[in-house]
Amino acid sequence: MKNNLQKLTLFYDGACPLCQAEIIFLSRRNKANLLDFIDINSGRYDSQAIGVSCAEALAAMYGQYADGSLINGVVVFPEAYRRAGLPFLAWLFSRPFLQPILQIGYQFFAKNRHIISRILGPSALWAVNLGNKKRS
Repeated sequence: MKNNLQKLTLFYDGACPLCQAEIIFLSRRNKANLLDFIDINSGRYDSQAIGVSCAEALAAMYGQYADGSLINGVVVFPEAYRRAGLPFLAWLFSRPFLQPILQIGYQFFAKNRHIISRILGPSALWAVNLGNKKRS
């Protein structure tokens, strides 16, 4: 992993089990400490300081680099995967020809995350937690 990458803070919905599973997965791989995670439902989330309302953060994935610049949408994912030492996922999610499909898919997910999470969330959380237990 390149050492010249800025730290990236991901803003996520802690009330969403699938979002929680992704954050657990990424945090487990955050060996270089290049990722930080802030639940937008927590006191750590300051929408005024960040410049992104809670509603905006719920509608699209947002990340903020250490220098304060923001990114949003599906471009956040390859940046997060790169920092988590997942080069294949970073490469895959950064393919220009996939961006429109990923954007539509993520918009659908963001609007329906709680319904989708009720179905898939418990299994996803179980899987990442099982991975944590195996590593202990």
